Amino acid sequence: MGEETVLRPTHTRYWVIVFAVSLAIITYIDRVCISQTAPSISRDLGLSEVQMGYVFGAFALSYALFEIPGGILGDWIGPRKVLMRIVIWWSFFTAATGWAANYVALWFTRLFFGAGEAGCFPNVTKAFTIWLPKHERVRAQGVMWMSARWGGAFTPLLVVYVLKYMNWRHAFELFGAIGILWAVFFFLWFRDNPRDKKSVNAAELELVKDAERMAYRQFPWREFWKGVCRWGPALGPVAVALFFRFPLQRVLPFWVFPVSVAWAVLILLLLRRRAGGIGSKLAEPAEDHGDIPWRKFLTSRSVWLLWIQYFCLSYGWYFYITWLPTYLQRARGVSISRGALLAVLPLFLGGLGSVFCGFISGPVANWTGSVVKTRRLLACLGFTGATGFLILSTFLSDPLWAMLSIGMASFSNDLAMAGSWGACMDVGGKYAGTLSGAMNMMGNFGGVVSPIAIGYIVESTHGNWAITFYVSAAVYFMGTFCWMFLDPVTPLDQPEPTRLDGSKRVPVF
Repeated sequence: MGEETVLRPTHTRYWVIVFAVSLAIITYIDRVCISQTAPSISRDLGLSEVQMGYVFGAFALSYALFEIPGGILGDWIGPRKVLMRIVIWWSFFTAATGWAANYVALWFTRLFFGAGEAGCFPNVTKAFTIWLPKHERVRAQGVMWMSARWGGAFTPLLVVYVLKYMNWRHAFELFGAIGILWAVFFFLWFRDNPRDKKSVNAAELELVKDAERMAYRQFPWREFWKGVCRWGPALGPVAVALFFRFPLQRVLPFWVFPVSVAWAVLILLLLRRRAGGIGSKLAEPAEDHGDIPWRKFLTSRSVWLLWIQYFCLSYGWYFYITWLPTYLQRARGVSISRGALLAVLPLFLGGLGSVFCGFISGPVANWTGSVVKTRRLLACLGFTGATGFLILSTFLSDPLWAMLSIGMASFSNDLAMAGSWGACMDVGGKYAGTLSGAMNMMGNFGGVVSPIAIGYIVESTHGNWAITFYVSAAVYFMGTFCWMFLDPVTPLDQPEPTRLDGSKRVPVF
């Protein structure tokens, strides 16, 4: 009895966080490394700015298309098998980026690369829900995302160091090999159920008992195929939300749009949301949230403003992970090594912006006495600051001061991020998953448009990069106007106010 009373939980679950953090770093290294090597790739393959913009956009396209299938697959066969497979998949296409012989090969390679990475964070989140108690999940997510952001920040320095010993083609092969090693070690160590791990004692199992219902269960294939014949099993609320990224992929080359639409229709038909479907038996609560109120979504001013402001936020941010190294070398004339050092600043300061926003939101809320005022204040400061700092950078001749200004724009960008997701939870209410996915769709749309638009602007203006900053600043400033009129707390499912005659007021845009 005495031994039982002093039994302390083991810390095996923390290794899941270690694997997640290391994978987040690898994910952003593989994602961002092409931005640092873009000048060399363009030179060797003879690519124009417009073509390079499409290459950057290919990742965003497939990332959107395959995030839902990747997440659903994790519910079906468990994160252990899925993460092992998709990490090997995208690591192969990371290496294959170095084998590209022309524009078409490079575009398809990055398209397939994005398809693999799309399932990463949904399945890592799934692993967290299985292995971590509720009070540790938020902290684990914070550590993981901070690692991802700073992993991307220091990638330019890593790429420059690697390029001292090999060309860009072999560098991609090296980064791909790192991912494959991670997949092997993860598959050997991880289990989809903590009970299957011998190093987990009874006390630690007691800590995560609430998450046990989320552990992998054998997928009912017979029921699935019967469901396909009846137009499909259920798609959960979060997956439905992410599905609405699909229609916004039409900005890619004309022959890609029919493929995107066909894929979206296929997913919708096979995985249509219906109460009592397969999705409720796997990982989602049995509670039925009812039909999603599309009319309220499409006629709500707050919803539209949320979508538009997130497009503005993502449009500016994607410059930092795509064109920035090329800008430093061509517009600022800095060397590759110094450019890599300067390219650290935006993502590094952006990560600090996330931390700073979380730190001051409480004191600001106490000062304003209102959640609405706090969110509007921080978001307007973020969007206005990003606008001002981007414009300021075009007037600074010293590359260091210019990059510090761009870094502060990234810092300001992340000040508005927390309020956006907080508004989704409050405004969406029980439909928060759908609203969050729709907002994320608009952000992804901005991520596809931004690198392509920059490529067109730079090529049509014969290398006038200042115009790209003015356009991004204008887009940022649109976000400020959105928050001036956005109600970030009133839920959609709140009863509609009525007139004196008893009729309901029709919501307007």
